[in-house]
Amino acid sequence: MTTTPARLTVLAGPTAVGKGTVSADIRARYPQVWLSVSMTTREPRPGEVDGLHYHFVSSERFDEMAERGELLEWAVVHGRNRYGTPRGPVLERLGSGEPALLEIDLQGARQVRESMPDARFVFLAPPSWEELVRRLVGRGTEGEEERERRLATARVELAAESEFDHVVVNDDVHRATDEIVRLMGVDT
Repeated sequence: MTTTPARLTVLAGPTAVGKGTVSADIRARYPQVWLSVSMTTREPRPGEVDGLHYHFVSSERFDEMAERGELLEWAVVHGRNRYGTPRGPVLERLGSGEPALLEIDLQGARQVRESMPDARFVFLAPPSWEELVRRLVGRGTEGEEERERRLATARVELAAESEFDHVVVNDDVHRATDEIVRLMGVDT
C-alpha cells in the first residue's frame, strides 16, 4: 500500500493572539495531529518544557543547523531571538501521511510558502486589537519595552492577514481549535 503525502498546515498570527494556547489545545484534544516543535534561542518562559513547547538551543547550535539546511524555515522574531522549524521531522510526518501542523511566525510562514506552496496557510486573528493588547499585558511575561516591541510587530503581522488561505478568529480556544482541525481535514 502506498501512502499519499499529507498536506502541511501552517498556523501563524500576531504575537499574543494565542497560537501556543490553540496549539496546546490541538495537542490535547486531537492527538492524531502531529505538531512540529520549533527551535528557539530564547530562554524558556515559566512552565515551558524543552522538547514539548520548544527545543531551547544555543545560538551556536541554531547557526549550525541553519548553515546545514536542516531548518525548513527560520527567522529573527521581535528583533531579538531566533526561531526555526527542523526540516527532517516535518518531511517524515508528511511522507507517512500524518496530519502535520506548524505553529510559526509570519516570517517563517512566508519562507514555507516559498519552499512548500501547496501547504495550507491559516492566520489566527484576535477578536480585536484591544483584546490582543489585553492578552499580551495579561500574560505578564514581558517588560514594558518588550511589550511595545511586540505590539509594533503585531501591527505589521495583522496587515499580512490577506496572504493566508484561511482566517480563524481566536475568540474561543476550543472553537478556534475545532475550526483549524476541520480545515486540516481531520475528523472532529
